[in-house]
Amino acid sequence: MGIQSLMQVRTNGDGVVSRRTFLRNVAVGAAGFSALGWKDAVTLHAEELRKQGMACILLFMNGGPSQFETWDPKPGTKTGGPTQAMSTAVDGIQIAEGWTRVAKVMKDIAIIRSMTNKEGAHPRAQYQLHTGYVPLGAVKYPALGSIVANEIGSPDSDLPNFVSVGGQGLAASGIGSGFLGMSVAPFLVGNAQQLPNNVALPRDVNDKRFDRRLGVLQDLEEDFAKSGGQQRVEDHKVLYQNASRMIRSPRLKAFDVGQEKDAVRDAYGRTPFGQGCLLARRLVEAGVTFVEVEVGGWDTHQDNFNAVKRQQGIVDPAFGTLITELKEKGMLDRTLVIWMGEFGRTPNINARTGRDHYPRAFNVALAGAGIKGGRVIGSTNDSGTVVASRPVSVPDLFCTFYKALKINPRKENISDLRRPIKIVDGGQAVEELFT
Repeated sequence: MGIQSLMQVRTNGDGVVSRRTFLRNVAVGAAGFSALGWKDAVTLHAEELRKQGMACILLFMNGGPSQFETWDPKPGTKTGGPTQAMSTAVDGIQIAEGWTRVAKVMKDIAIIRSMTNKEGAHPRAQYQLHTGYVPLGAVKYPALGSIVANEIGSPDSDLPNFVSVGGQGLAASGIGSGFLGMSVAPFLVGNAQQLPNNVALPRDVNDKRFDRRLGVLQDLEEDFAKSGGQQRVEDHKVLYQNASRMIRSPRLKAFDVGQEKDAVRDAYGRTPFGQGCLLARRLVEAGVTFVEVEVGGWDTHQDNFNAVKRQQGIVDPAFGTLITELKEKGMLDRTLVIWMGEFGRTPNINARTGRDHYPRAFNVALAGAGIKGGRVIGSTNDSGTVVASRPVSVPDLFCTFYKALKINPRKENISDLRRPIKIVDGGQAVEELFT
């Protein structure tokens, strides 16, 4: 690892750092946990997490999942199509057929069937459902994960406080830490079934030699800072310090899903999303504050019904097993699990047997962190064209997230333009989820 590679720090301008960049560009200080064993380190950070209180796992359905084929089926109607409803572990709550694992854990899941919004274009809606704000060129709003990491994450953690698994959509939409800076930027993991790249020192470089190289880098950066690059240098130092702790941490093994029993890995599903959900559980168990796992394939403009069946085979076992394991391990009461996409799909079925974009009425599923499972909030009319009761806006939804995580949604952070920006502008938490 030469000085040239250490100097090659790159971001996309929105506070998103690739895992390769994050780990290649490291700086000062060995982690205090280097003397601890894996189990001791995990136990210590699990205790820290309990003191902090909460964690969050976001399962993001990139493309916009059909509410009719997930949590709000309309069997026997023209708009419902061929999809039938199935019973769940909760009397009176039915969801679309095929979601068998989720149906078994419905006592721990709450459904909001009355989400409503105006944004029907993927980039804008994805941005809004990650930040709570519509895109505004002058302000780069921080993602939910960055807010959570900033508010309840440990600044001294030797693992990232915000990990994004399979988050190509997140990065492509310009979603990152925004004006909160690099300390809470998402650490991107492209493949949950492999350890992050570049997490070990070269064979001929020991800790002392590594620290000497970092000292030279600091001297070089001081010159650059004096010539006008102070902010860039400060951002780089944050990356270096975080990565230096990370590569020397015994808790890095949390990224190795291969340590799990085959039966556990099989239960989640041997898919990138399934193993991503397993990784999310391992990371939260090790003390990571926020993990997002993304799965695409939900933009079903054609062949909607077959496409959703394929998605069910991927998402149902992973979602259901995640809830089961979090509960069995005593983690669900302090871990908010969010299942959502950027919008829903049209009630009308198009000529290609597909459904198009529809933000007017869609659904979200929540579990853990004080959310009372086994209940449904709101409803749509018989054809699913409009919200019939208890409309929930995007600001309402984000206020609900922050209430569950014990974060004040009215707190103000200062943007790059020196303007105070509330964590959530408007909205009210859905109190029925907590009582």
